[in-house]
Amino acid sequence: MQTRQANEVFLTTKEVLEYLQVNLRTVYRLIKAGKIPAVRVGRQWRFRKRDIDAWLDGQGTGAPVPATATPALQGRTRVLVVDDEASMRDLLVADLKMPGMDGLTLIRQAKRLRSDLSVIIVTGFSSESSAIEALNLGAASYLLKPFGVPDVLSAASKALGVPSAR
Repeated sequence: MQTRQANEVFLTTKEVLEYLQVNLRTVYRLIKAGKIPAVRVGRQWRFRKRDIDAWLDGQGTGAPVPATATPALQGRTRVLVVDDEASMRDLLVADLKMPGMDGLTLIRQAKRLRSDLSVIIVTGFSSESSAIEALNLGAASYLLKPFGVPDVLSAASKALGVPSAR
């Protein structure tokens, strides 16, 4: 049940689960990692909708993220390889939910250009049907957020068919 205090909308844990389309474990991981701010009220959590929206706006868009919303995301390195040499363009890592084009559509488009392209899908909005569709489209891995660098490295090694450095 949404509550209002001083013109702010607060969401319950159940509402955040529905709003973000993730499971309870993922929400707790995000809270613990400091990626989404939450306030403990008795035995329950409350979330400012504006903080959740700010966090969502910063996910995958390259947009600056307010310091009060997600300190853990600041200063993250992004990698984009653009090269005319085919061997340098051997892996696509794409988010499942993006504005404009979703990851599944991106896989379809990319595979039309290069059918042997290795693909990893990452998402915080997992569903069984999207995972199956991604794998049917040729994705080598399907990573659920939040994940760590070792998870990405392992998925990349698998996708590229090289021994893992782990």
